[in-house]
Amino acid sequence: MRAAVVTSELASPGAGDLSRIYNGIAAYYSAKVARFGATPNGVDWTCQATQEMRFVQLLRLCDFASPFSLNDLGCGYGALIAYLGRRHNGCAVDYLGIDVSEPMVRRALRLWRNRGDAAFAIGHSSPRTADYAVASGIFNVAQDQPQHDWEQFIAASLDDLHRTTRRGFAVNFMKRPESAPARRGLYTTDTVSWARYCASRFNAIAEVHDGYGLMEFTLIVRKP
Repeated sequence: MRAAVVTSELASPGAGDLSRIYNGIAAYYSAKVARFGATPNGVDWTCQATQEMRFVQLLRLCDFASPFSLNDLGCGYGALIAYLGRRHNGCAVDYLGIDVSEPMVRRALRLWRNRGDAAFAIGHSSPRTADYAVASGIFNVAQDQPQHDWEQFIAASLDDLHRTTRRGFAVNFMKRPESAPARRGLYTTDTVSWARYCASRFNAIAEVHDGYGLMEFTLIVRKP
């Protein structure tokens, strides 16, 4: 069995006013992968080392003692698959990558075409329920979107991650600088607000992890 597209849904009920944001994200990352290919730069990361440092933090969510299913929202070209193979090869992971960029998903399918334990979906939400979900970097590049609109997109994404997981999800955010202004086009936040949102809205256990050498933090949300 080979990696395949399991759905090509680009919108879902309730997407509403967020369609402009989804289209903007798709265009941005489609341009990146066209320019840089299946590399960290192709998903707007600076290098493999920092890309994988984020994977380390996000995967603190998962229990590798037994097999599980994993949704990777904003999967790009599927770099997480390679990392899982190197660092957690002893655990069977049923992987589904979801991305709004069709060229990105096409690139992932070519790269992982011989993997029977990986599938991909084009869209902004998961078509299945999995044990866990992760999303790396999808909230950072707001481009020219108003903050209120971008935070609606974040809230909708968190709602979807909660709805489509049985055990929990993990995401990351850029930290708001204490002294210097944030770079234009990037979304930054404090370490408390979204953790409080998830704990209250989902009646969940929200953990914040930082101090790993990057100006960001990882939010892990576990279902009780």
